[in-house]
Amino acid sequence: MATVPSVPVLETKRGKQILLLVLAVGFLDFVDASIVNIALPSIRSDLGFSVQNLQWVLSGYLLTYGGFMLLGGRAADLFGRRRILVAGTVLFGAASLAAGLAPDDGTLVAARLVQGIGAAMMIPSALSILTTTFTQPSDRNKALGAWGAVAGLASGLGVFLGGVITEAIDWRWVFFVNLPVCLVVLRALFRLIPADGPRRVANLDVGGAVLVTGGMLLLIYTLVKAPDVGWGETRTIAGFAGAGLILAAFALYELRQRNPLFPFSILRIPGLAAADVTQMIAMAGFYSMFFFMTLYIQNVLHFSKIGAGAAYVPATLSVAISAGISTRLIAGRGTRPVIAAGALLGAGGIYWLSHIPVDGTYLSNILPALVVLSLGLGAVFVGVTTAAQAGVPADKAGLAAALINSSTWLGGALGIAIFSALATSRTRDLLADHATQGQALTGGVQRALLAAAIFLAAAAVIALRAPNTHGEEEEAETAAGAAADPLPETA
Repeated sequence: MATVPSVPVLETKRGKQILLLVLAVGFLDFVDASIVNIALPSIRSDLGFSVQNLQWVLSGYLLTYGGFMLLGGRAADLFGRRRILVAGTVLFGAASLAAGLAPDDGTLVAARLVQGIGAAMMIPSALSILTTTFTQPSDRNKALGAWGAVAGLASGLGVFLGGVITEAIDWRWVFFVNLPVCLVVLRALFRLIPADGPRRVANLDVGGAVLVTGGMLLLIYTLVKAPDVGWGETRTIAGFAGAGLILAAFALYELRQRNPLFPFSILRIPGLAAADVTQMIAMAGFYSMFFFMTLYIQNVLHFSKIGAGAAYVPATLSVAISAGISTRLIAGRGTRPVIAAGALLGAGGIYWLSHIPVDGTYLSNILPALVVLSLGLGAVFVGVTTAAQAGVPADKAGLAAALINSSTWLGGALGIAIFSALATSRTRDLLADHATQGQALTGGVQRALLAAAIFLAAAAVIALRAPNTHGEEEEAETAAGAAADPLPETA
């Protein structure tokens, strides 16, 4: 009987180093989605952005990040995880340098678009390295728990770091700080991760790549622009219809391919589809909460940049605590109750925040609710990430990683688009009724947060319908992949 080559486990020095490497990649890409939030007023002042175009400093990154994610994940499966991760890191670092040096608004937006492409190559490659490295169920659950914790931590810490860097130094360093991290990641990649095997160029589904990337880009672009253009306008309806047609054409095209970019058989893996849908709906609520609460804290409570960022520090600690607890609970209880409980905690915390008054205070009206919802955020991240990777064979690990991350950012774009429209409508109505600016803005934020809480409650219901993954079934599924793709103990 053939023996499966040994692979690094979490208890070994090399295993810990590999885990730290992939967590650094995840943190870098996740944090860049939120680190520029508080820097936006300074960026607008220095580069002369219009109010309408300023959103593309945020949305440009999310557009290409989500649009190229499936292509990046499948490329990691076909061309090699290290190869794609190295290329993505180089691209991400170069774009960060260009963004920091940007002399005008167009250059900055272009750099953010390229940065998103780099991140779309990095995240699925890093997560698939994690899932194919730690094949023992206990190791994988712990590693995925750490990944979920970092993803949640980055959302809150990004806002804090952005505030500190912008106020203490300059907004350009929000991008420059990426450069040393990219260099450390590249050095660690060449030292810890073995070189990839031959490229499987013959298996590249070019037609599928063009269709899915085009469809995802159009879908996310339409979502981002819908609040400004109007949900009922011809342009918005045409955008959604066009994206739907392109993605439908992609599905039909893939069914006829011998080596499809997206093998639909992956959706038959128990729990994967339900986890992805749950993540998308949950992230619509969680991601939007950070956006609207930042508006409230800065524009109604008039916190400084550093103060607004520091407001989320307790939330990041709660995410870390929740992730550790959730990892242990999954081993005994499974993913279903962890995800459902986390989503309900998130719904309760955001519902609590939806009652913030115009004269609210941080300690009484914000902090307790932030802690509650952050406990839920940690549980959801860990639970859905574990469920979405369970039982995935090694040759599709990159695609599975891309799916869960696409769900995250598609959910974020969906939430911002829908809830911004609700908030704007409510704010305009209150202003028409002669409310003060603070009252109108608070009313709009309250409406958006209430909708976000409803989305989290819906995510809890979906999670109850998902299979309950404990992680033990992964061992048999990944053993063959580990044999084909071992990581040697020495570089």
